[in-house]
Amino acid sequence: MLTTMGILSKRVAPLVAMAALAMSFAGTAAITPAKAFTGTSAASCSEQGVLDYVARRFVWTDEHVIQRGLRIENITHTHENKYEPTTDTHLIGRRYCHATAWMNDGTKRQMWYLIEEGMGFAGVGNNVEFCISGLDPWHVYGAWCRSVR
Repeated sequence: MLTTMGILSKRVAPLVAMAALAMSFAGTAAITPAKAFTGTSAASCSEQGVLDYVARRFVWTDEHVIQRGLRIENITHTHENKYEPTTDTHLIGRRYCHATAWMNDGTKRQMWYLIEEGMGFAGVGNNVEFCISGLDPWHVYGAWCRSVR
């Protein structure tokens, strides 16, 4: 019986610790899971990791959806359009960004992207959504990429 209780307490202890951590954040200004674990907020629009992620994900999107043989060669002129910080009424901090995407066919296209704080896998890290003008044939992000502007 004692060994069973020891094993049970080892399984329950992490859950109790997580609950205590969650309770310690109760009442503080809207802390996201990403902030709780990393202490950071949404990445900046010009952060290289964000831009690399967009370029890699676009390759997958083109190969599986658009099928035009396009790639992003370079991303320039990055800037932030708007920042919505985490508040008591808006629990997800959002950074709206704009850039120029230079494609492998020699064209340059306008690109809009959104960085959502703490919305990565299992709430850890950030989520990035992006839209490149003329390359959203089903208007997933609305007409003219409106939802990520």
